[in-house]
Amino acid sequence: MRVALFTDTFYPQVNGVARTLKKLTDHYDKRRIEYKVFTPDLQDKGENYPNVHSFTSFPFFLYPECRTAIANPKTIRKQLMDFSPTLIHVTTPLTMGLYGIRGAKKLDLPLVASYHTHFDVYLNYYKMMWAAPLLWKYMKWFYSQADRILVPSEETRMHLMNQGFTDLSIWGRGVDCATFSPKKRNSSLREKFKIGKKYILLYVGRLAPEKDLDTLEKTIKHLPGEVKDRVQWLIVGDGPLKKELMDKTRGENVIFTGYLTGEELAETYASSDLFVFPSASETFGNVVLEALASGLPAVVADRGGVTNIVEHDHTGRVAEAHQYQSFIHHIIESLDESRLTYMKRKALQMAERQSWDAIFEGLITEFREVSSFHGQTQRYG
Repeated sequence: MRVALFTDTFYPQVNGVARTLKKLTDHYDKRRIEYKVFTPDLQDKGENYPNVHSFTSFPFFLYPECRTAIANPKTIRKQLMDFSPTLIHVTTPLTMGLYGIRGAKKLDLPLVASYHTHFDVYLNYYKMMWAAPLLWKYMKWFYSQADRILVPSEETRMHLMNQGFTDLSIWGRGVDCATFSPKKRNSSLREKFKIGKKYILLYVGRLAPEKDLDTLEKTIKHLPGEVKDRVQWLIVGDGPLKKELMDKTRGENVIFTGYLTGEELAETYASSDLFVFPSASETFGNVVLEALASGLPAVVADRGGVTNIVEHDHTGRVAEAHQYQSFIHHIIESLDESRLTYMKRKALQMAERQSWDAIFEGLITEFREVSSFHGQTQRYG
């Protein structure tokens, strides 16, 4: 198997799609599966990455981490012919995805497309719902080119089925329980930020409209006084709404850390007490699974892929999306000592069942099935 991966976001960018694809290519390395990544120039000048072809690009307005690339299709075709892939995998419906589709058609190769982002939900946050019919028309055309469409959760599968998509298959997400572990809990986080409150409430993610930061801000501000006195909020991440969120929560017990990675991020998860994630636009929610692996129960919205991760009253609590009063209620309920201890244990047990290796092996099996079916279709169809 030789895989050509076309994506508009990749390592070292810090987002769920980029991190998932880096894990996937690491698995290819381990399994000695040859691959090439075709991606926009990600503006990282510090290091060259093997097996990566990059192209001039500019940010996509709805999601700047996804960049729109400009490339010569003939150059890409030559690079593909030199590599001679057995399958093409496209991950985002922007220009790199289009180049991938074109390459698959020109070279008559099996094509798999993975769906990672609810761009239609994003339109609502950017006050562009008028564009939804056009977006869906394009998305249906784009994904209809693939032999199979991979989605990260049952919620996402149903979301696309309701729009008339077919040939859908679930490619789940895993978590590295060696990297993210309650064993990483220590006092350095509290010492670094001089935290004396009993509980640390954590948010990790992009600070952008689609993460429903309005609900997060109101939850922080409207917590009852006796609860505020016991909690310290920690906001990990960056994005276009960071300054606005900082301004709106000025005077509250909130610390903004910016982006964290590696051991520092793992220790921050493990050293916190409750994960709060109001986003209702997730196709999966990698950060929620990382929190669970760190022994951290999560309070999440009742919409999106996070609902397939958090089991209410077991691995966390499920609040009503966009309703800060509901989030406040479930935070207070979760901070009951016996309930919190129980949910921490169940969160860890759930995460330990989500092995990346098993998930990637399932994906490789799916690739082989698609390749075999494509070959049969070409011979007999």
